[in-house]
Amino acid sequence: MNFHPFILPFVVGAIVLFAIIIYKYVSWIKNLDRKQKYFVNKNMFTFKTIQAIGEVIREALIHRNIYKKNPVLGYMHMSLAFGWFLLIVVGKTESSFYAGTFFEEPWLAIFFRYFAREPHEYFMAAQFTFIMDFLLLVVLSGVLLAIIKRMRSKFMGMKKATKHSTFDRIALSALWWVFPLRLLAESTTAAITNNGGFLTGSLGNLMTNLPVQTIELPLWWAYSTVLFAFFVALPFSRYMHIPTEVVLIFLRKWGATAGEQYSGLSDIQINACSRCGICIDACQLNFAADINNVQSVYFIRDTRYGNLTDDIANNCLLCGRCTEACPVGIETTLIRQQMRNKAEIPGKHYYDYAETTDCNSKVEVVYFAGCMSHLTPSIIISMKKIFDAADVKYWFMDEEKGLCCGRPMRQQGFVQQSKDLISKNMRMIHSSGAKLLVTSCPICYKSFRDEYALEIPVLHHSEYIEILINNDKLKLNNSGKSIVYHDPCELGRGCNVYDAPRTVLEKIGKLQSAELEKENSLCCGGSLSNSVIDLATQTKIRDHGLEVLTASNPDILATACPLCKKSFVHGNKAIVQDIAEIVAVNIVSEKQSKKVELVKKINEFEVSYK
Repeated sequence: MNFHPFILPFVVGAIVLFAIIIYKYVSWIKNLDRKQKYFVNKNMFTFKTIQAIGEVIREALIHRNIYKKNPVLGYMHMSLAFGWFLLIVVGKTESSFYAGTFFEEPWLAIFFRYFAREPHEYFMAAQFTFIMDFLLLVVLSGVLLAIIKRMRSKFMGMKKATKHSTFDRIALSALWWVFPLRLLAESTTAAITNNGGFLTGSLGNLMTNLPVQTIELPLWWAYSTVLFAFFVALPFSRYMHIPTEVVLIFLRKWGATAGEQYSGLSDIQINACSRCGICIDACQLNFAADINNVQSVYFIRDTRYGNLTDDIANNCLLCGRCTEACPVGIETTLIRQQMRNKAEIPGKHYYDYAETTDCNSKVEVVYFAGCMSHLTPSIIISMKKIFDAADVKYWFMDEEKGLCCGRPMRQQGFVQQSKDLISKNMRMIHSSGAKLLVTSCPICYKSFRDEYALEIPVLHHSEYIEILINNDKLKLNNSGKSIVYHDPCELGRGCNVYDAPRTVLEKIGKLQSAELEKENSLCCGGSLSNSVIDLATQTKIRDHGLEVLTASNPDILATACPLCKKSFVHGNKAIVQDIAEIVAVNIVSEKQSKKVELVKKINEFEVSYK
């Protein structure tokens, strides 16, 4: 039997690791909500499982998304994850051929070179030796990059490296030693038995002048012991992401989605975070305001270990840049909102006193301006002009006695209060009999679209204006002015609306690109979601954003959010206008349109006559 006492630390560590992981997974899956469990059970035995396996290979092993964002960091993760995986798979195959059975001792593949000391005559012995040495070299290159990342993160294209917990440090130190010790142990044995490959054999030849007989067993003991340390620390460290990301991929493919309440899926997402630090570089609080202890990676860490404070939970713009940057797709913005949920008063209806109005006439469109649009009235004036020019019958729902859409309260954790507002607003909207709801505020737009159970479509005014133009309800003059468009967080990353505003602006002027736009667009700094930062910090974020957006000195800085306009307009760096304002001042009246058509026909006649 292939046995030696030095395998015991490895065996004990593996048993402890599997016991803890199984316990955690059973607890988390048990805490999935009813909707999540329904979809998991429905889709588990479908083609979605095959798709999940493919995604596990692409993301959990090869780390394709990290490669896209940072190739060097991607290689580091791939060499460690996929390289170690292949070492296990190829090593298991080799040990099975050697033993002549698939049911050899489970530790044989891990310590193969020690036990397989005689000349190798099993199937493809030389090829297996070469492949195992090559895979070990690949993994060692990843370890080297990991050490460089920790010591000199800028070399890896990262401005900041993450801060570690105690268990992170134990697991990291063990991981750094696992493969160098394996190399030394296998090379020492190779020096004695001549069973090494191009890597271990060559190093073994260099060690022949050392007392290899004396140091061989201590090195194998050290290798087994650091495996024990890594296994025991893993479930309590950042490296829990290694197995948990696989579980998350399967649950997502089976249809489990996060809701507004914290659930087992939230726990799984938090434990699937590798704390790679990509979200730190994406956070404007970090690079624009020098606040570097509240980013999603630290929010996730503190949530996982039960150390979350209100300052960490609430000091976030909820702009979604970290979620967009996350290679695992962890919904950090949503999980923050879950953790902000305030205690509710049973049976309490918070807005019974609020007056509402009903629509008393038949209309085509309900227009909801939103609170911030009322603080930027030129947007409302512009929308009225657009509706009139397009001859649209509309009801201005919140013109006099309007209520908030409820989303700002939800972002601060007041979920029940938000639901009360939603209930009242829905009754007013349905009373209109309209076939469409248009809003000027992206915050309201996301709320109506995602949090209301409306029976009619919802459009942001940029989308609606595009439709009016395409249906010849609006004719616009091309001013020829240069325009840079700023994607508001909730409209762009929040609702994936990027094309409609640009299509409209291209009808009016020369649209220029910004350095950071679309998915990478910057927050204006005026977010209603952060209840911690002061005005001076908001101003830093705003000024940095303006500097990036106005680098090409455009005639107009366009946005599609009243909050963004209100923030940027105080920066005095450019003419800032909402897309509705730009459209309104460039509407061609019916009289002007007829004149243009007449001139066009005369020109066509003159061309044909000649």
